Amino acid sequence: MSTTPAAPQHSSAYRSPQPSTPSRVAARSGRSGDARRWTALAVLVLAVLLVAVDATVLFLAIPFISESLNPSATQLLWIGDSYSFVLAGLLVSMGSLSDRIGRKRLLLIGTAAFGAASVLAAYAPGAGWLIAARALLGVAGATIMPSTLSLIRNLFPDDRERAKAIGMWGAAATAGAAAGPLLGGLLLEHFWWGSVFLINIPLVALLLVLGWRLLPESRDPAAGAWDLPSVGLSLVGIIGVVYAVKEAAVKGPAHADVIAAAVLGTLCLVAFVRRQLRLPVPLLDVRLFANHRFTAAAVGALIALIGLGGVIFFLSQYFQLVRGYSPLQAGLADMPAFAGSVVGGLTAAYFARRCGHRAAFAGGLLAMGLGLGALGWIHAGSSYLLIAVAFLVTGLAEGIVYALSTTMVMDAAPQEKAGAAGAVSETAYELGTALGIALVGSVLTVVYRSGLVLPAGVTGTDAADSINSLGGAVHTSSTLPAGTGDALRTSAQDAFVRGMNLAAVLSGALLIGAAALVWALLRRGRRGAQATDAPSAEAERTPTPAPATRTAA
Repeated sequence: MSTTPAAPQHSSAYRSPQPSTPSRVAARSGRSGDARRWTALAVLVLAVLLVAVDATVLFLAIPFISESLNPSATQLLWIGDSYSFVLAGLLVSMGSLSDRIGRKRLLLIGTAAFGAASVLAAYAPGAGWLIAARALLGVAGATIMPSTLSLIRNLFPDDRERAKAIGMWGAAATAGAAAGPLLGGLLLEHFWWGSVFLINIPLVALLLVLGWRLLPESRDPAAGAWDLPSVGLSLVGIIGVVYAVKEAAVKGPAHADVIAAAVLGTLCLVAFVRRQLRLPVPLLDVRLFANHRFTAAAVGALIALIGLGGVIFFLSQYFQLVRGYSPLQAGLADMPAFAGSVVGGLTAAYFARRCGHRAAFAGGLLAMGLGLGALGWIHAGSSYLLIAVAFLVTGLAEGIVYALSTTMVMDAAPQEKAGAAGAVSETAYELGTALGIALVGSVLTVVYRSGLVLPAGVTGTDAADSINSLGGAVHTSSTLPAGTGDALRTSAQDAFVRGMNLAAVLSGALLIGAAALVWALLRRGRRGAQATDAPSAEAERTPTPAPATRTAA
């Protein structure tokens, strides 16, 4: 069943044409409306590319940042995921804000802020500055992503067109993630590490011009005031919990800081949920999670990125610091995973029609788990062909999971709450990426430090730098006598690969468990709705508080 038409403030050119109108003028108007809607989608795709590129472009620069800024192991992890932490913590709040002040307006404000924060990151003089700049990028990015999804919901009220548009949106997100390492590799071949942030500036300028001219404005006409206490509770809650996970690997789970952060984060999240249940117009309608399709989509996306995010982050170091690839070679080595993601996003609707949403979604998670688990058996001399096949399978499955989960979440929410619903989908992915880097990084750090054997004569600052990170060990080895340096580098590389292998196996097992969970949740949702999940059957319809939904493309 189609959703409610676009909000009244939209131009009629953005509404679906009425094929029953016999007039030629109406037909031309309909074709014009189609063209404008798909042109507006292209602008939204550009916005997604901006955020997606920034999420991965930093990966190949990590070894250079380690050498230039000499961050500690904890700072290195924060550089990698402070962007995702803040982005995840604010997505729901910013999605709700976009429903109130206007999705186009917030997207353009966030785009301008994104450009300013990119300049601050590019010229960061120290690790702390870079972490702060990445956090500001997260604030700006949080205003962009939910606005793109909510505008798609308004531009494409027809279920089938919307599913196709979201598939293209998801493919653009993975294409941007693919372009990040490749662009980063090209830049790092010729420029300093800060240049990977400056590539955002041309995209920002183009998006501001095109967005102002081509995007329609929309908002929730019945939205209430923006609840600042809810904003603070969600942000502190998410960051507190993830900080506890990150620091537990370094300081131990019984450390006072870890316990305090975990307790504070948990209490804030509980308070956030309780407050949303009491507010007449909540930032996030948590009752949507009573819909099993909504819950399965959000939880499946979260777990998928927990497994994928951390492994991909550390594989960039494996390619450069263990296999000796140049930045460009490392960027090209990631291409099978990202190319597979693009194909998966574009074909997700097809698989949903042929196999049913339940089988396609759970099957995608299962394939991701098997692909990630296979990386647990690679070593320094493994054939790249084996890695490429695992990457391709993982990427294809991730693209399907991304597109289907986003469609299911968006269809479960009322149209006027599209910004908040889009924020839930993006929060699952960004929080999953942040948790993945934290969890996988914690496992890898523990194994690396326990397996590293320092050769005789490596003491003081050299020893501390080597223990901090693989990048520090490789850099230190180049300053030592040949025999000592080779021994340090070999020991560090072996310890890093063992940690990465264990993290990949655990990530694969997590994804396989997620596939079983999603299969069970969608089965319950199907029974509750008294519908089938066969390819030819109409998708499930869920009673209030969520509207009737259909995600077949």
